[in-house]
Amino acid sequence: MRRLALAGAILASLALAAPVAAITNGEPDAGRHPYVGLAVFDVDGAPSHRCSVSLLSPTVVLTAGHCTVGTDAARVWFDEVVEGNPEYPFSGTTSYDGTPYTHPDFCNPCGGGLTQFAKWDVGIIVLSEPVPTSVVDEYADLPSVGLVSTLDQKDRIDYVGYGVNQRFVGGGPPVMGGPKVRLFAQGELVAPDKYAHSAWVIKYSLNPSQGKGGTCFGDSGGPDLLAGTDTVLAVNSYVTNSNCAGVGYSSRIDRADTLAWIERFL
Repeated sequence: MRRLALAGAILASLALAAPVAAITNGEPDAGRHPYVGLAVFDVDGAPSHRCSVSLLSPTVVLTAGHCTVGTDAARVWFDEVVEGNPEYPFSGTTSYDGTPYTHPDFCNPCGGGLTQFAKWDVGIIVLSEPVPTSVVDEYADLPSVGLVSTLDQKDRIDYVGYGVNQRFVGGGPPVMGGPKVRLFAQGELVAPDKYAHSAWVIKYSLNPSQGKGGTCFGDSGGPDLLAGTDTVLAVNSYVTNSNCAGVGYSSRIDRADTLAWIERFL
């Protein structure tokens, strides 16, 4: 059986899942995506795991369902560099508290092969107070229905997330628990033709050995953006090996049912 790894720093107790670290071959975001944040989730009142997120409005945050499922609280930072923050991972003056929600149909594993390992892997955090415009003055955009199906092989994607900026020297697995810094990289879609994307996920290249950007553990829930835009095509979901090489999969949010669920919170 192929062993799959959810793309976030998620609990190792999940069946067939292992923790996911950060943008590979990334560079500092340098203020390009201020709406991308770092979330810490509580289980039974204690910090459990972290994921990347996107702010859709002053109080609504988009992430992955495998990040929110089974959790009872969350807090989010939008500082580009969270590393060294003495308040992390607890609530404080630099974070925003919220309540997590998981898509009611989320499943993992779901059966049906690689493209259906996780379905409806989408979560929302509703913040208890709005993020001031002095902190974040722009938001991620939701896609139109079916946008992914109009894209072609090798169309570019922008990855943004927090975690380990590692270049995988020697081809070993990523080292967990690295810097909490917002990073940016570019990659590309993988599909035989423009209609070959799964109804559930986008498939994208992960080639750190070739110096290309990609996603890895810790990027779960972070946005895959249509290159050069703020439009979220999908949220990072899972990879197929511990080296975060080959291809990765992100949960499409351009499905009509997924968009309808997200828009309930806006």
